[in-house]
Amino acid sequence: MILKKDILSCSLSELYSEMESIGEKNFRGKQIYEWLHTKRVHEFVNMSNISSSLRTKLNDNYCINSIKIVRKLESSIDNTVKYLYELSDGNHIESVLMDYKHGNSLCISTQVGCKMGCSFCASTIAGFKRHLFPSEMLLQVYEAERDSGRHIDSLVLMGIGEPLDNFDNVVKFLQILSFETGKNLSLRHVSLSTCGLVDKIYDLAEYRFGLTLSVSLHAVSDAKRSKIMPVNKKYTIGELLKACRYYIKKTGRRISFEYAVIHGVNDSADDADALVKLLKGMNCHVNLIPVNQIKERDYRSDKNSLYSFLGALEKGGLNATVRRTLGADIDAACGQLRREYEI
Repeated sequence: MILKKDILSCSLSELYSEMESIGEKNFRGKQIYEWLHTKRVHEFVNMSNISSSLRTKLNDNYCINSIKIVRKLESSIDNTVKYLYELSDGNHIESVLMDYKHGNSLCISTQVGCKMGCSFCASTIAGFKRHLFPSEMLLQVYEAERDSGRHIDSLVLMGIGEPLDNFDNVVKFLQILSFETGKNLSLRHVSLSTCGLVDKIYDLAEYRFGLTLSVSLHAVSDAKRSKIMPVNKKYTIGELLKACRYYIKKTGRRISFEYAVIHGVNDSADDADALVKLLKGMNCHVNLIPVNQIKERDYRSDKNSLYSFLGALEKGGLNATVRRTLGADIDAACGQLRREYEI
C-alpha cells in the first residue's frame, strides 16, 4: 500500500519542490497552494486551471486531508459554538468558536489528547494519542468558517493538547496560516498557550512570530505547582520565568500568565502576595480563570475569593483581569465533549 503525502500540510516552498519531483514546472505549486488555502477545495478534480494529467499525478501521489463535524453545540446565552471533529483515522478533537467585541476567535486543538497531566484539565484525562498535523490544525479554522459563515479574526492554541509538545507541526501551521496566499492571518492575532516547556519557549522566541505567549502558571511555589502541574517537576518556576523574560526581551511581546483560581488550593491572600512578588516588573498580564468543574475532579472557584485575589494583584501593581466565561451552557471548555463522546 502506497501512503499518499498530506499535501495540505505542505508549505509553498515544499510544493515547488514537490512539483519538480513529479516532473512538473514548479510554478504549479503556487496554483495548487491557492486552490488548497484560498479556494479550499477538497478534491483535485476541482482544480480547474491545471491539466487533467497533473490532476491524475496529484491524485496518485497526494491526499487532501479532511475532518468531519460529528457534533456541534450552540450556546443559547452567547454566540459560542463548540465543534467535535472526527479525523481521518477516527480520532476526535474539539474547537470552540467565540464572539468578542474585537471579532470572532477560534480556540483550536493541537494534539489528540495531552501528555501533561495537569490535574484541573479535562483534556488530559483520556490520555495522549498523537500529534496533529499542520493540515488538521488548519482544517479546524477552515471548517469553522465554512460551517458558521463567520470570519475568524483571531486564534487561540489553547484547546486539547500542549502546542509546544508538537513544536515542529505547530510552527509549520503558523507559517502556513500567516502566509499571504491563503488565510493570511497576522500572528499578532494568535495566542499560544503552554504549560511551560522551557526549552521550547527558548526555541519559539527565535522565530519572533509576534504572537502572544500565554503561560499556564496556576501556582506560586514549586511544591504547590508540582502537585497540580507535573511539568513543574522538570522545569521549576524559576526556570520558567527566566525563559519568559528571555522571550519578552527577544520578541518585544508581553506575556500573558494564565492562573486558574482553585478555591482552597491557590486563591489565598498569601498566594496573591507571592504572585505579585514573582511577576513584579515583568512586561506581563495575568489572566485569572474561574476553574471549569469536571466530574473527575473536586476543583471549583469561589467568586468572592476570585475577586479578592484580583484586587490584591491590582493593588500590587499587576495588570490583571478575570477571563470572561463563554458557552457555559454547552461546557465549552475543551476536552469535555470529546471525552463524553468516546466513553
